[in-house]
Amino acid sequence: MSSGDDQQSQALAKPTFSEVQASALVESVFGLKVFKIQPLPSYDDQNFHVCISRTKDTTDGPTEYVLKISNTKSSKTPDLIEVQSHIIMFLRAAGFPTASVCRTKGDNITSLMSVDSGSEIKNYLVRLLTYLPGRPIAEIPISPQLLYEIGRLAAKLDKTLEKFHHPKLSSLHRENFIWNLKNVPLLEKYLYALGQNRNREIVKQIIQLFKDEVMSKLSHFRECINHGDLNDHNILIESSKSAFGDAVYQVSGILDFDDMSYGYYVFELAITIMYMMIESKNPIQVGGHVLAGFESIIPLTTVERSALFLLVCSRFCQSLVMAAYSCQLHPENEEYLMITAKTGWKHLQQMFDMGQKTVEEIWFETAKSYKSGIPCD
Repeated sequence: MSSGDDQQSQALAKPTFSEVQASALVESVFGLKVFKIQPLPSYDDQNFHVCISRTKDTTDGPTEYVLKISNTKSSKTPDLIEVQSHIIMFLRAAGFPTASVCRTKGDNITSLMSVDSGSEIKNYLVRLLTYLPGRPIAEIPISPQLLYEIGRLAAKLDKTLEKFHHPKLSSLHRENFIWNLKNVPLLEKYLYALGQNRNREIVKQIIQLFKDEVMSKLSHFRECINHGDLNDHNILIESSKSAFGDAVYQVSGILDFDDMSYGYYVFELAITIMYMMIESKNPIQVGGHVLAGFESIIPLTTVERSALFLLVCSRFCQSLVMAAYSCQLHPENEEYLMITAKTGWKHLQQMFDMGQKTVEEIWFETAKSYKSGIPCD
């Protein structure tokens, strides 16, 4: 298949339900009467914010939901989506601020919808989750203390999932999943989307460094289940006033478990650091605060620490390359797809130019300062 055909098939994989169709889905599959519905931004699935009307059967339940319609490619892996849904429920039961998963009228957690598009029958897996309160962390200036708490959250999440069991758990071994950090070399086939420029050269060098220096270390990393996408739009926060009158932020929601897969503790940390850098005015400082929070739950080994810089750079590459590629597939969704790219290229260039030793010194000294009780700003 040529890259053009490949692009076309992936572009067609994204659902294109209208608000009227989505509303009818909620009523027919979940038995809820829709009062208002509007689309939510999404990468390659389709999401809707749904408000339902109260009835005598729903007097005490939630009134706001998120309808998730998986793309045709993901809909071919129902076992994976089932496991992800059970993880959301497991984490909620363990005290994490995740959504509740709603059951269909047939008492299932997903429903497979078949749609005749004229030329073929397309299948879409549909789920309904409760809508979580709060605003994305991307919308506020993040303090060192909040970065520390997010590092702790990432570690606690992975640690809690050590106790998760499910008969279909092996579906999280997603061998060629482009968003798993071990698959950074797969980015090479998408590099053409960048054109010919310095950004492309930096990405090529990082991919080579990953092959040379990270691949050989993978067997020494500690394996776990990763959320894989703790970005600044997937962590919601709510504010309350402290005794001194200033705002105190707490995490009120963790969203989007679609990128879950088997990975390593250090992967979750690297991904979280990278995304917390995006909107920061002091991006290089971010890593030390997140690292300190993470290590308060799961201290890294020497070999994991030695790979952290390259893993953060590698996640920048994944996000930026795939955003450029996806923009070619879905130019109408460019504003959402390029959120990371607005500052991401600048941050990656800065890290790359400063070099591993300099950046690591900043991160490790900041993390060390927490142990003395006087964290660096």
